[in-house]
Amino acid sequence: MSMTDPMADMLTRIRNAGMAGHAKLDMPSSNVKVAVATTLKQLGYIKNFKAISDNKQGMLRIHLKYDDNQTPVIHEIKRISSPGCRVYVGKDEIPWVKNGLGASILSTSKGVLDDVSARQAQVGGEVICTVW
Repeated sequence: MSMTDPMADMLTRIRNAGMAGHAKLDMPSSNVKVAVATTLKQLGYIKNFKAISDNKQGMLRIHLKYDDNQTPVIHEIKRISSPGCRVYVGKDEIPWVKNGLGASILSTSKGVLDDVSARQAQVGGEVICTVW
């Protein structure tokens, strides 16, 4: 499998680990993945994460979060923009996810932000993914 879209790979791993009930998962690290993990943690979708350096690319370990019924907190995490089809939005076009129950994560000129922060900062950008 060629890794043409590491971000889609990250989201798929999170999705699969959640469905399988895993407490944590590891994946190759990158600055953007760490930024997305940071945002997911701020939004309360994951418990924690850790970037582990191994003198190569490094690993990103994500600790998933479950509710009292052991249901993953992340119901759905979806790739929006892809290398073959980039999706950019202006500051007034940032999508709402499930009427504000979910979040979209954007790559903006001010870094990786969730939709609420991007609206506050008055910036648009590339929609990396949506989560709820």
